[in-house]
Amino acid sequence: MSIDSSGPAPLPPLVEPAAELSREEVERYSRHLIIPDVGMAGQKRLKNARVLVIGAGGLGSPALLYLAAAGVGTIGIVEFDEVDMSNLQRQVIHGRSDVGRPKAESARDSIREINENVDVRLHEFRLEPDNAVELFSEYDLILDGTDNFATRYLVNDAAVLAHKPYVWGSIFRFEGQASVFWEDAPDGRGLNYRDLYPEAPPPGMVPSCAEGGVLGVLCASIGAIMATEAIKLITGIGESLLGRLMIYDALEMSYRTITLRRDPAREPITGLIDYEAFCGVVSDEGQQAAAGSTITATELRDLIDSGTPIELVDVREPVEWDIVRVPGAVLIPKDRILSGEALAELPQNRQIVLYCKTGIRSAEALAAIKRAGFADAVHVQGGVISWARQVDPSLPVY
Repeated sequence: MSIDSSGPAPLPPLVEPAAELSREEVERYSRHLIIPDVGMAGQKRLKNARVLVIGAGGLGSPALLYLAAAGVGTIGIVEFDEVDMSNLQRQVIHGRSDVGRPKAESARDSIREINENVDVRLHEFRLEPDNAVELFSEYDLILDGTDNFATRYLVNDAAVLAHKPYVWGSIFRFEGQASVFWEDAPDGRGLNYRDLYPEAPPPGMVPSCAEGGVLGVLCASIGAIMATEAIKLITGIGESLLGRLMIYDALEMSYRTITLRRDPAREPITGLIDYEAFCGVVSDEGQQAAAGSTITATELRDLIDSGTPIELVDVREPVEWDIVRVPGAVLIPKDRILSGEALAELPQNRQIVLYCKTGIRSAEALAAIKRAGFADAVHVQGGVISWARQVDPSLPVY
């Protein structure tokens, strides 16, 4: 990759114009219509466009709201989750009264409040290899606001097979990224996500937003960029982020753009695969260590109540420890265990029990501890979240 210095030619409009705008639509979109680059033709293209948004979460929320306000005629939402309290810090399409509701339905209702003319189509299921290509073929453009590598690779490969462009965004703590991928782009400019990330990072290397956190307002910045790129592709105006990666640092308040080029060694995408296995949420070694060495939160409670001598180790980060912890635990972050630095702190005369937030990091730490000779060590399935939900509901979850 190298620093971008020249702008490519605009792409042709992705969508043909609709037949007409109503009198009410002219009034609604008047601030668009008086922009020469958009005008009546551009607004008619937006009206005729079909955009599929993957996820109604942090990035999907602002993108959906602004696409609806902009007059995109058909918006599809792929979302099977429910709204919970922790979503409200950043997922502005949902409100307090939506907690416990399906996110897709909550998002649809918010869109209708903004623009009742939008045809909102809900796809309340998990995106899978057996449904992605067929679903994508129903739309002109895809927006991917998901937060895990398995789904990102699935979206990419399905978009390639369905011959659709898509806008991608990613957020973590104070940094966001955005780009446009389109394998079939004109003039030989085709790129896809595998040109940026040929392989998924090793399991546990890149924490999710649920593990590492995200500044809520960052979602607005990156989600708005994604919606902007969608509008540019639909109407054929400006220079898209195709072939460029935009990186935003909220703490520095800086944007930089990196040129992306096609990986000459990349194999063509001819079909979909098992993306969970490809990305390996938990490493093979972690899975092997956890096999037969996993206990539930209630089994941990019984172990503690029985008076059995154990060393309960929390492998999360200090900021997570400050939020909630299992009584009697000691904090030893996972990285100190994986590096070997903390192994000498573990007692040899009692069983080691590890936990994290959900059980992924503790499985990786368990593999390192077993390698060091702690053969009877175990970890807690579901981590401190399961403890709070199954053993002590008075504790907060995050």
